[in-house]
Amino acid sequence: MPYCADELRILAAAALRSFALGLISVGIGISLSDAGLPLAWIGAIFTAALLAGGVLSGLSGRISQRLGRRRSLMLFAGAMAAGGLLLSTGSLVWVAVAALFATFSPSGKDVGPMLPLEIASLAEVLGALRRTQSYARYNLVSVLLSSLGALAAAYLPPGRAAALALGGVGLAMLVPYSGLSRAVEPKSGDKVQHAEGLHRSRRRVYQLTALFSVDALAGGLVVQGIVAVWLRTRFGTPISLIGPLFFLTNLAAAFSQLAAPWLARRIGLLATMVFTHLPSNVLLFAVAFAPNFPVAAGLLVARGLLSQLDVPTRQAYTMALVDPGERAAAAGVTSSVRGTASAVSPVLTGLAMGMSAYGLPFAVAGALKSAYDLALFFVFRRVPLGDAERS
Repeated sequence: MPYCADELRILAAAALRSFALGLISVGIGISLSDAGLPLAWIGAIFTAALLAGGVLSGLSGRISQRLGRRRSLMLFAGAMAAGGLLLSTGSLVWVAVAALFATFSPSGKDVGPMLPLEIASLAEVLGALRRTQSYARYNLVSVLLSSLGALAAAYLPPGRAAALALGGVGLAMLVPYSGLSRAVEPKSGDKVQHAEGLHRSRRRVYQLTALFSVDALAGGLVVQGIVAVWLRTRFGTPISLIGPLFFLTNLAAAFSQLAAPWLARRIGLLATMVFTHLPSNVLLFAVAFAPNFPVAAGLLVARGLLSQLDVPTRQAYTMALVDPGERAAAAGVTSSVRGTASAVSPVLTGLAMGMSAYGLPFAVAGALKSAYDLALFFVFRRVPLGDAERS
């Protein structure tokens, strides 16, 4: 059946991209640090990359309305390939330029325009009863390959190798994207003519994205690239230990997501999002007070077991909240806001670390994320969904 083949192609593209993002998230920060770039400047480059990814995510819905989802995905894959080549030059100027369109992520997580288009495409080819399971598989593959990329960073020279991998992955993704069928495109009766692609669900989507921005702002304080530099600066941890740590952390996060559909069927999407996320934020807060690397590593791995259960449920919840014709726009808006909000944070973390306030980013991030969870539950606990909530 066409939709099965489309799902496999999307998973293949996500796997390739996630490996490259995991690899570069560890290598790029340490490479720039070893080159003598101040921490505040590294944070600024990461901010530019996240901000650009957020802007492109917001534009992805409009671009796909004109070009179609398949051709838009191929366009963004080509941009990633070009950006990887620029990053490989090692020039600070070209690194800054590549940060604007290469959609590389210092967090190891995808914040670029391909993510919302893939999420909307999966919603198009799968029914509500299969959607959360599909998103769990999608995120499992993404996080697992990102963790393998982080592990690979321990055995490759940071910088050039990671950049070339990013460029090669951009080219490789053209293969699965070019094979996508017309089933990933919105049905003609579902197309939305509004400029931003939202109509009935506009108010709810804006409420949701406002809350998502708080979570993303907090998450941006402790992106993977920054944590790598923090571990190196705070405890003198070598990259040979940082890479495996991120592998274990992401591995725990990846496989824990398989429990999300089971939980969602029993307590609902919203409750699964909130009540698995809160304990992970307490662990994040505790990292601020870790006295040594083993304690910090244990807290980060434990947090990984809980921190990503909200991801597939959040994606399924957003798709169920809106009409079918609004899905690409809703995914683009929410992804854009998350990317843009998180873009502000790395430069703040860089400044804090530069002033030796090493634990502050973790404490602030844990507190803000906990506030987000509680606000999300109380604002949306009685909002009806278009699809069955226990999907």
